[in-house]
Amino acid sequence: MAPVLISADDLRKQLGDTASRTHLLDVRWALGDPDGPQHYLDGHIPGAVFVDLETELAAPASPARGRHPLPELAHLQKCARSWGLRGGETVVVYDATGGMAAARAWWLLRWAGMDDVRILDGGLPAWERSGGELAVGGESDPARGDVVLTTGHLPTIDADGAANWDGLLLDARAGERYRGEVEPVDPRAGHIPGAVSAPTAENLTAEGTFKTVEQLRARFSGLGAGPVAVYCGSGVTAAHEIAALAAAGIEATLYPGSWSQWSSDPKRPAATD
Repeated sequence: MAPVLISADDLRKQLGDTASRTHLLDVRWALGDPDGPQHYLDGHIPGAVFVDLETELAAPASPARGRHPLPELAHLQKCARSWGLRGGETVVVYDATGGMAAARAWWLLRWAGMDDVRILDGGLPAWERSGGELAVGGESDPARGDVVLTTGHLPTIDADGAANWDGLLLDARAGERYRGEVEPVDPRAGHIPGAVSAPTAENLTAEGTFKTVEQLRARFSGLGAGPVAVYCGSGVTAAHEIAALAAAGIEATLYPGSWSQWSSDPKRPAATD
């Protein structure tokens, strides 16, 4: 299984190696925070390209497909080339929220056939703690890349697949959303019947870095057995859970439509127990 994470110290060394071919993608996004571009201008890792999750890493929202459907391959490839990506290079993605948004870019690029994509462990805060400098303002447009993307390199399921999943189906949302106590975004509260609550935030330490491999393995082994599939609200933080599972050596399948799609279909049941 390909490496998932890179530490801030290792990234600094890698960027200092003139023979290294590393592209940095800044994927700062959070639900309710539309100011990712401004956060990037206020300070980013030198050389990083800003990536807009809403418009570049997702197709337009719809009840039938969810809040963050997977983008069309041609659109993703066009965006990836505009970021300067080329085949055979290393891509490092980061945000300032423990990888919650950056993991979407990690998953999409791996799904589309890029072999060496890493999440900066701890994101921008870890970079600053390690002594890394920040650049302010915009960057020059990168030379256009020529990466060729293809789909299907990571597994996915649709709503029927989630309903009939024969294994461990993890709900990566906060526990109160899983239990149906609150639902701030989607049409109905609750969870997919049979799913197990596994909040994404529990993948991280207090400093926002991923827990150790041993801790992650213990966490996921305690949740159940069998093939693993993951969903969240709209398929974004579920990618973080899949990254944590991959770091622990466990392959997992993504349900991209997630609860935003499921809860929009009145024929789909919602559990609250």
